[in-house]
Amino acid sequence: MALSVPSSASFQQTTLDNGLRVILREVRERPLVGVWMWYRVGGRNELPGTTGVSHWVEHMLFKGGKRFGKGEITKEISRRGGALNAFTWIDCTAYFETLPSSEIDLALAIESDRIYDTRIEPDEAEAERTVVISEREGSENFPEFWLREEVQSVAWREHPYRLGVIGPKSDLRAMSRENLYDHYKRFYMTNNATLVMVGDFAAPELLDKIRAEFDKHPRGPDPSPLNIEEQPQTGERRVLVRRPGPTHYVMLAYHAPEASHADAAPMVVLSSVLGGASSPIAWGGARGLGRSSRLYRALVDGEIATSVSASFELTLDPYLFAVDATLRNGVEPTRAEATILHELERIQHEGVREEELARTKRQLHAQVVYSLEGVTNQGFALGFMDLVARDPAAWQTFPEALQQVTAEDIQRVAKTYLVENQRTAGWFIPDNNQQVAS
Repeated sequence: MALSVPSSASFQQTTLDNGLRVILREVRERPLVGVWMWYRVGGRNELPGTTGVSHWVEHMLFKGGKRFGKGEITKEISRRGGALNAFTWIDCTAYFETLPSSEIDLALAIESDRIYDTRIEPDEAEAERTVVISEREGSENFPEFWLREEVQSVAWREHPYRLGVIGPKSDLRAMSRENLYDHYKRFYMTNNATLVMVGDFAAPELLDKIRAEFDKHPRGPDPSPLNIEEQPQTGERRVLVRRPGPTHYVMLAYHAPEASHADAAPMVVLSSVLGGASSPIAWGGARGLGRSSRLYRALVDGEIATSVSASFELTLDPYLFAVDATLRNGVEPTRAEATILHELERIQHEGVREEELARTKRQLHAQVVYSLEGVTNQGFALGFMDLVARDPAAWQTFPEALQQVTAEDIQRVAKTYLVENQRTAGWFIPDNNQQVAS
């Protein structure tokens, strides 16, 4: 299996006069088109008091604007046999439609209406408050959510990454329609967005359609850059979460480099050696192959945990390398943490064997190839890497860089980043006699 399209011919990009960036990739195999609109706003751009506003605004932009009324966006896409969705993350908010290529005009009209003409009616905003609070409450059913939220809040002192995405109930209950609308008008502008389209079209003709649809929207004020620099951590931090739950959980998180850093590719391979390979540029569908990984053998086969994972996410700013373990009943967190640390130290002191590295690279390559099947997945990869790596070509060059990682690279980054001074350790302790306030 190979990434078959050469980077030099894989896409075209341009920027409209109003600042909208456009990335187009022709894939003429099937009469389909994947449309992604990326906004450079997420949890990273929020402040205490309005945490979760980006996620709430994402919901509101399905409510319709001047051309599409409430419920009409979903109805029109469904009528044409298409699919649509959206997500909010720490670094971005993104919307997508997958449609027959004959329906490109509809997708452009929807995104044009959304970027400028969403009304955010007061009664609709109030009705959606219940939805976003319920979404948070759904996450609260899982101990892993509570543990990760606490670890995030402790791992950072300054950076907004500590606030997550969904927001605490106190903010969700207090935010007003005006908070939502102000956030929308500040960040949902052409000059803060990138339109990515992949599929069965002729790029010059499509670009004319895009200009006709989006040139009418004025450029907005450029959002202020985030000039918050997290100061280096100088010692291990610890957090205990005591709540009702079925068993103990352990999470070890280390400060790690951003996607555009030269060490990002070795960190992905390191996480794959430890926890199993999965595509770092996947939009669903790619699964980690963990049974041969070091942590699986040490903790799951060793009857310490029922599951374990290692993760390194590609982000705009430095984020976290994390190891998460769900412990078997009766196993104490001290034992699990010691086993995890032993495996990390083995890589720091002994490195990885060449046959282990070769197997991991093969698994990573397969996962990347599978994650790029279809126009929707390719549109995600193009837009995502353009956002976090600041280079749309990274949707291909980054997977290629993974295959160039050496055993020396892996040992070096393990020694550099997986150290005590950069670690935040979290334990979830089940306390089923505790009464928890909502």
